Parts: sequence; structure tokens; C-alpha cells
Amino acid sequence: MNPLKIALIASEVVPFAKTGGLADVTGALGKYLSKKGHDVRIFLPFYSTLNISNRNVHVVDFIRTVPVEFGGFTLTFTLLTTKLPGSDAEIYFVHSEGLYNREKLYTDHPDEYLRFAMLCRAAIQSCQHMGWAPDIFHCHDWQAALTPLFLKTIYSWDQLFAHSKTLYTIHNIGHGYQGIFPAEVIEKMNLGEHHELFPKEDLTAGIVNFMKLGILYADVITTVSETYAREIQTPEYGAGLEQLLQYRSERLFGILNGVDYEEWNPETDRYIPFHYSIKDLSGKQKDKQALLERMGLAHDPGIPVYGMITRLTEQKGLDLLQAVLPDFFTLYDLRFVLLGSGENKYVRFFEQLLREFPDKFSFYNGYNMELAHWIEAGSDMFVMPSRYEPCGLNQIYSLKYGTVPIVRKTGGLADTVQLYNWETQEGTGFVFEHYTPEGLRWAMEYAYETFQYPDAWKKIMKSGMRQNFSWEVQIEKYIQLYQTIVKGEIS
Repeated sequence: MNPLKIALIASEVVPFAKTGGLADVTGALGKYLSKKGHDVRIFLPFYSTLNISNRNVHVVDFIRTVPVEFGGFTLTFTLLTTKLPGSDAEIYFVHSEGLYNREKLYTDHPDEYLRFAMLCRAAIQSCQHMGWAPDIFHCHDWQAALTPLFLKTIYSWDQLFAHSKTLYTIHNIGHGYQGIFPAEVIEKMNLGEHHELFPKEDLTAGIVNFMKLGILYADVITTVSETYAREIQTPEYGAGLEQLLQYRSERLFGILNGVDYEEWNPETDRYIPFHYSIKDLSGKQKDKQALLERMGLAHDPGIPVYGMITRLTEQKGLDLLQAVLPDFFTLYDLRFVLLGSGENKYVRFFEQLLREFPDKFSFYNGYNMELAHWIEAGSDMFVMPSRYEPCGLNQIYSLKYGTVPIVRKTGGLADTVQLYNWETQEGTGFVFEHYTPEGLRWAMEYAYETFQYPDAWKKIMKSGMRQNFSWEVQIEKYIQLYQTIVKGEIS
């Protein structure tokens, strides 16, 4: 089949703008699709906080001050471009005066809906100016979710897109990630003539839900793991959208995120002090000692180090940690290193824990890329007790680094970590099923006890290190899905 033309529309792309895993996925998709010979063009807002120093960014001469008609007013945008590092993929920055020059990527300003409606429409109009008809508009999360609806309404006249298909990817369906705004923005987005396309229950409630519209009008929907694709069709995980997802289930697919082993590989990691491999693990012990020294904790090779890198939010299972850690620290001789930032109530809890157990616990409040790599390399175990986890990346990094994951059986965690079985001596980690303090305590104790048997532990480590979740593998699943969509083979 001929190379595909793919427009990626997203609010985050590494290395330019990132708050979470979305950026890693969109950056990797662009990089690896381009490596496979496909024509990939990525559209991203021109935030004032963009990481573009030392990059050759220039204006696209024929896409300057382009008008976009909204309800009763007109905005303009100019397109800037550069190459996505490590690939031939072109990244296009949508610059619109006043919309993206904020202190952070996402805001609670009243024009938040407009900032990302503009991103969708600017991407479409840029394609028009280029005379470029994507085979696939691949739209990510609520910020790009209106693209299918705009193509079916405002731009339906343009035969350039007559054969273009739309793919909408849900990275996180949680209530705070759906893009919900007052219904009055329908008129402001110039969609007032199309009220019949908005769910009646939302109009009655006086709201518009961007994610719901993406699910309704995209040709195909994906999410970031097979288990999460099933979970979000249930009331427990669907965040109110489960019935709609059940209705569209024949067009809903789960594709696990890959990881970039050029960035996350203990044999070549540019951040860690000592390299190691599945054939020679000696460097890991040295990384463990270096990590503990850096974090002010005493090193003993026989004492396990539990590592954790996380956003400090309820989703990440921090209420379970609050219930488990104080007693666990009292009963067991261990080290626990935490890197994270987020809600103040959790920050206060971990600061108190630091005061009570300074010889066992270390907490870095914030984010530090180098330290994240050190924790992956220097820890014996990695803790991810998530309430839900669409995909998760750190457990996959951990497997590669021989850092045994302790996870809850949900979403991508369930798809990537297999419970260690003492009888068969098979498995890659410690998995608990029920979201309870007892479940987490069981898994942490099981890991602690198993760590006392070095031969068994080394076998678990090496089983994890043999796993392959690289983008080289996962990108083929996206390409296959793209081709199926383009051929019209999805009923």
C-alpha cells in the first residue's frame, strides 16, 4: 500500500510541550510513522512556553494571518514549522494572537474552548492552503475532539477531504479530561446551525462535551490499551460515557502505547551514572547506591528500594499509600524514594512521612527528568497502585530497567505486567486486583518477601527486561488500523 498521509492534531508533543504521557505518544507516533515512510504532519498550538530554543522554526509564507470565522467574530492564525527531532515529520505550530500566550498549557479561562476549537480549525484550514488531503486526521483527547464534527459541518463543502477519515484517541476519559463547557459556546464556535448534532441530554443540561462529540463523530475511536478499551465501556471506568462507547464498540479499539527505548534503556541511558544490561546487572547495584546517596538514605544491597514517580492525584492510588505506608515503614526495613508533584493534601502527607521516617523515605516535590531516570535504574521495585491507568509508561520503563513493578490490575498495567507465580517461577511483577489498602499491602509484602531470594528475584528482573513494548512494535498496530480505516474495512 502507498505511504499514508496522516495529520496528527494534539495539544502536547514532545519535546515541545508536555504535561503528561499524551506528549510522549504524539511525539513517538510522529517519529516512528515518519521512519516507516509515511507523510506525517503534526499540528500543535504555538504556546508561549514552547521548548523551541536552538531549533530552526520559521513561518510558512503562504499561511499567514489566515482568517477563521467564529460566531460573530473573526480570529486569525499564522503557521510556523520545524522538523520533529529525529525524524522527517513536519510539526506545525498554530500561532493566534492572544490565545496561546499563557503561563501554562491549560487554563480555566473562559476562552479555553476557543483555544482548542481554533487548533482544530486551523489544522483543517492549513491542509486546505497546502492542498493536502490527509488519509487520516488523527485527533487526540478533548482538545482535538471537534475535528470530526468540523469536517462534517463547516468544511463539508470541500471535496479535498472527500476521502479523509478521522480517528479519535482517548488518552484519559476521567471527568476532568472531557472538555465540558456551557452550551452557549456552540454559537460562538459557529456551530449554531447544527444544534441537531449535539446530544439532546447535553443541550438540556446546558453543556457541550468535546470528548463526547469526538466519540460520536470520528470514524474510529482508539484508546491506549486493550484493557482500558473494555473498562471504559463500564460504569466504573466510563465516566458517564460508557453507554455511548458501548454503542460505538465495533469501532473502538485498544492499542497499547509503546515506549522509546532510545530514551529509556539502561544500556545507553544518558542520565544514569552506571549502565547495565540483562547480561551484566552489576551497574544496577551501583545505580542503587548512587540513588540512595543522592537522596540522603543509607545503602545496603540487601535492603530493597521501592521507587515511585507520579502525579500526586487520587487516580494514582495515593489514598492507598496513605493507608499502607506508615505501618509498612514501621514493620519493614526498606527504602522508599518518591518523585512527584500535585495536590497539596498529598504533599503534606509525604512531608509528614519524611519527618517520621527520615532514614527510610525520601521525597522530591516537583519533577526532575534526570532523577526520574535514576529512580528507574536504582530502585529494586516500582510502585503504581493506580485506581485506573489508561496505559501507563513507568511500569514499562521499569520492566526494561529490571525494576520489578508493583501494580494494580487495571488498564495498561494489566496488559503489561504479569503476576509472579512461585510455583511456575514465571511472571514479571506483583499485581493486586482489588482497589483496597489490603490489596496494595499484599503486593508490597509479596515483593518484599520475594526479594529475600536473590535467584528468584534475578529471574523476575530478567523476565521483565526481555519484554518488548517498543514503538517499533506498536507502530505497526497503528499502521494496520490506519490502512483498515482507509480501505473502509471497518463496518
